[in-house]
Amino acid sequence: MPAVTQIVRLTVNGDLREVGVPMHFTLLEALRYGLGLTGSKQGCDKGDCGACTVILDGRPTLSCITPVFEAEGHAIVTVEGLADVEGPHPLQDAFDLHGAAQCGFCTPGILCSAAVLLEKTTSPSRTEIKEALSGNLCRCTGYSKIYDAVASAGQRLQVEAQLGESGR
Repeated sequence: MPAVTQIVRLTVNGDLREVGVPMHFTLLEALRYGLGLTGSKQGCDKGDCGACTVILDGRPTLSCITPVFEAEGHAIVTVEGLADVEGPHPLQDAFDLHGAAQCGFCTPGILCSAAVLLEKTTSPSRTEIKEALSGNLCRCTGYSKIYDAVASAGQRLQVEAQLGESGR
């Protein structure tokens, strides 16, 4: 017997999207297989690794354990939504400059978690960075370069905010 599908309406990266998915799909499955947004990775499927992290209503959320229907009516930002027409998000630039991404599998989830942190404070302490990223596992980098990149992106965001306030 084929899986029963239903149309869900998701606001993803600022756009209202409709997609037909089986009723048992998670948010991750709807994003990847229904909408073709493959930035969020399918890792453990248990909420342990953080590779699937997206931003749901301003909070880092494990999309592999979030039923897709619970995301209807909420704002979802994926790693694809961090950049804008002006270019990459400062976090994406900082990860490149600091060599913070090795294989890249964990990077989208880490970027989303870090983006939420930098929305709260552009000058997080090393401890705050570690805590914000504690749900994201990386097997390649050893984390130091990741923490450095997040701090660097925060500094850039501070400068950009100051320039914006001064009218430049």
